[in-house]
Amino acid sequence: MFDPVEPVYYLRMNADSARCGRCLPDDEANLVAEVFRMLADPTRVQILWALVSHEKSVNDLASHVGKPAPSVSQHLAKLRMARLVRTRREGTTIYYSLDNNHVAQLVTDAVFNAEHAGPGVPGHHRDASDLAALHADVPAAYPSRNGRRG
Repeated sequence: MFDPVEPVYYLRMNADSARCGRCLPDDEANLVAEVFRMLADPTRVQILWALVSHEKSVNDLASHVGKPAPSVSQHLAKLRMARLVRTRREGTTIYYSLDNNHVAQLVTDAVFNAEHAGPGVPGHHRDASDLAALHADVPAAYPSRNGRRG
């Protein structure tokens, strides 16, 4: 199960290069396109980005993104149908979190990639000392491309 508190910097995808080189079936391509449609709305991106760190209620998310709770609730319903978020009920409050680590990685990569489109050094590179401290605890099972951790 996805741990919503786990820093996404620890995530590494282990893509099978043979699988990546194959033709993508239409039904899979349609699912991928649906995921990107969900990411095409700035409010949904803000909601997903807010959920990268930990779960939140609709009211917490509404406050975070500066939108009315009913609007945020509608976005969350779409994200839930696309299996990008999941829910957990505690009493009368429903908490939302990202559905899995792949969603966290996708959102993080999208945000970091967008930072590269702007001027200057991207924020995630400026905060490299913070990331280095996080990477100090990265398990050896997650090596980087150059063979070193982090």
